[in-house]
Amino acid sequence: MTVLDLVSVLVVAANWFVLAYFVALNTSYLGLIALAVREFRHHLRRRSWAELDDAYADPLTLGVSVVMPAYNEEATIVESVRAMLSLQHPRFEVVVVVDGSTDRTFEVMQRHFDLVEVPRVVPDDVPTRGVVRSVHAPRAAVPLVVVHTENGGKASANNVGINAARHPLVCMVDADCVLDPDALLALARPFADDPEHVVAAGGVVRAVNDSPVTAGRVAELRMPRRWLARVQVVEYLRAFLLGRSGWSAVGALVVISGAFGLFRRDTVVEVGGFDLDTLGEDAELVVRLHRHLRRERRRYRLVFLPEPVAWTEVPETVRVLGRQRRRWSRGLVQTLWRHRTMIGNPRYGAVGVLALPFYVLFELLAPVVEIGGLVALLLGLLLGAIDWTFAVLFFLVAVGYGVVLSLVALVVEEYSFHRYRGWRDLAAALGATVVENLGYRQVTAWWRLRGLADSLLRRRARWGQMTRKGFTATPHATGAGPVPDTGPVLGPTEVADAR
Repeated sequence: MTVLDLVSVLVVAANWFVLAYFVALNTSYLGLIALAVREFRHHLRRRSWAELDDAYADPLTLGVSVVMPAYNEEATIVESVRAMLSLQHPRFEVVVVVDGSTDRTFEVMQRHFDLVEVPRVVPDDVPTRGVVRSVHAPRAAVPLVVVHTENGGKASANNVGINAARHPLVCMVDADCVLDPDALLALARPFADDPEHVVAAGGVVRAVNDSPVTAGRVAELRMPRRWLARVQVVEYLRAFLLGRSGWSAVGALVVISGAFGLFRRDTVVEVGGFDLDTLGEDAELVVRLHRHLRRERRRYRLVFLPEPVAWTEVPETVRVLGRQRRRWSRGLVQTLWRHRTMIGNPRYGAVGVLALPFYVLFELLAPVVEIGGLVALLLGLLLGAIDWTFAVLFFLVAVGYGVVLSLVALVVEEYSFHRYRGWRDLAAALGATVVENLGYRQVTAWWRLRGLADSLLRRRARWGQMTRKGFTATPHATGAGPVPDTGPVLGPTEVADAR
């Protein structure tokens, strides 16, 4: 056997391996979709607006502290805080942690909300890095607290907010988000239904780019104008509505987005709050909760709800999106390595034997297989080791199967919640399902591969800057609108800000 023959055999074997990998990957997603659909049907059958009204009037409804870390968020901070203050909940406060911003985030808030400094000591229940400079509150009777700190990073800012929180539940929300009016009440409902066992609940994060926001509310949901943002709409639908709903159904939810998650404060304090040295601090906290509570042999539940939504501005440039995905990849590596003894360990139930192995095989290693598969396919065609029939089969499994899954996600979302009203928006969403799998996914695989390499080589993270447009106001918006963007701002989205 010549060297060329040996290379051809290896290339053919690699192509069949990658083909089998894609079949297993997409079939796993299909299984999660089936579980999610069952959860949706159960949720829609028992959904009642009267339940939320009863919860609002119930004197036993647990109070919530909404924690919003803010770093260079002057473009959206006022609209975001106004939205939080108008949420439907009987007992809540908004705790904004201005994490050493270098722009006018604090000054904009101080002017708009008429803040004054108050003599309040923030305890140190969980560790932080940023020293608290001052604590402020509005002159008027508004449930708002603003903690001004030195820059310590998002995890530290979240921990400062947890320390300052006065209610038994803490809700982590990104400062560039707005929530649906009843989102907080809906997310807190599982804690009232099962107060002894529910320790955390996650909601949906969706893109609000180019949709008008009035008085802190999404007035009309529209598909973004740019294709890069449109593709992320479909991507988020599949990841949140179907992926996380499926994992929640089997008691193996390991990611609750730092952009919209609700936790029992005492349990979070018990495990030490957010880790200050992890890039994916939200996922790491959830996995650590599983680990701690399993070791304590306590009955507990972490749940995902498909209806309460946090709306956020997603990246619209390739450069910023690439930095974000590299960061997510590095955060995944750190979380899995830190909790590696849980992987495949029956002691940790479905999390140990199902969820974490899935994240290793189909999230951590996926970019290696995808990029390697494309290279092997091209080599096979060049060497004549594989024919075009196999190439078509490879394309159908790797791309066509993915398009079908994205279409299913879109159909399930529209059937369940029907948020997009116009046919043009639906047509754009359908087009995005194709673009996502034919081009976008391959590019993001490259970014994730670079993030994995950065972790293995222990390279220092450099995230650069993002110019944020701010929320789109309607022509008839009343009150103070979004603050104009006067400079570059670092860009947070689902997992963490781009610091």
